[in-house]
Amino acid sequence: MTVITNIEDLRVLAQKRVPRMFYDYVDTGSWTEGTYRSNVSDFAAIKLRQRVAINMENRNTRSTMVGQDVAMPVALAPVGSTGMQHADGEILAARAAEKFGVPFTLSTMSICSIEDVAANTTQPFWFQLYVMRDRAFIERLIERARTANCSALVLTLDLQILAQRHKDLKNGLSVPVKPTLSSLLNLMTKPRWVLGMAGTKRRQFGNIVGHVSGVNDVSSLSAWTTQMFDPTLNWADVEWIKKRWGGKLILKGIQDPEDARLAVASGADALIVSNHGGRQLDGAESSIHALPKIVDAVGHQIEVHMDGGIRSGQDVLKARALGAKGVYIGRAAVYGLGALGEAGVTKALELIHKELDLTMALCGRTDINRIDRDILLPGTYPT
Repeated sequence: MTVITNIEDLRVLAQKRVPRMFYDYVDTGSWTEGTYRSNVSDFAAIKLRQRVAINMENRNTRSTMVGQDVAMPVALAPVGSTGMQHADGEILAARAAEKFGVPFTLSTMSICSIEDVAANTTQPFWFQLYVMRDRAFIERLIERARTANCSALVLTLDLQILAQRHKDLKNGLSVPVKPTLSSLLNLMTKPRWVLGMAGTKRRQFGNIVGHVSGVNDVSSLSAWTTQMFDPTLNWADVEWIKKRWGGKLILKGIQDPEDARLAVASGADALIVSNHGGRQLDGAESSIHALPKIVDAVGHQIEVHMDGGIRSGQDVLKARALGAKGVYIGRAAVYGLGALGEAGVTKALELIHKELDLTMALCGRTDINRIDRDILLPGTYPT
């Protein structure tokens, strides 16, 4: 039996168990994948200060994100098509997050619908919104999130147009899927995944099919998605959505201090420093490099979160030291899901929490809420 000690172990197992086209969908970046790689490598370059002979008892990792109590300052990021990594994937991930005590964020482009997740959980979750040309659909989506008692809306701003991801093209990943001979042969080597998918009815975009006029099956969904995302999205739309929603609003995709100041002016409750996991603008700086500038510019006016490259509890601690009130894990959680289902997501959270707790102690700190740049080795972190 494989002993799982870190997120990389889960990634390797997920790669063995998830069909290549769906594994590659998650584990890829746009164009050269330079930003995707730097999200991880720039974390590794930051060094920690080891401290000794300090009382390490009574450690605390509990905190809050937009006023919500969390077991650690980590939320599950919205990931499209999570239900294709494992049957009923969004439901399983949401359950794991709820039991662990961290927020789960459901993607607009999820396989399981808002209603599916609400029916299978007992606590409010967060909902991520993509802005589309069909504003009536957006209004209904927001209302469905409200009816499901979602406690925060995460509005993604960095996907007005879709960047090119080479692996998706080569694998024939589209709506509907256009599998290549190679992909079909690969699918035959994943009996565990096939059996799971055969046992669920959830195989389409649950928030869209049946909820958009004229979109009732995969073929009609294809035509709709070709003109789905709205390139005209602007700050006036953010204001409109904020008024329509009326609850906690988090803006995702901020990389520049000027945009951060506009986020503050919009009245949002939090922003997420994010480059979409390196899946949009290849050549953009890593999220952890962008973080300190944004915290310095607006951190006293709005809650600053970040995502991109989080693979360990040490990464969480480093982001917290550089001013992030909370972080989001996307790939780390999805690796766990693809590897072991709900138990895998739980394992990912356990691994990150243990690393966070122990690293904090070895840096001479016992409270996550009192972490600052002093735990980092000068000259090794971005300013």
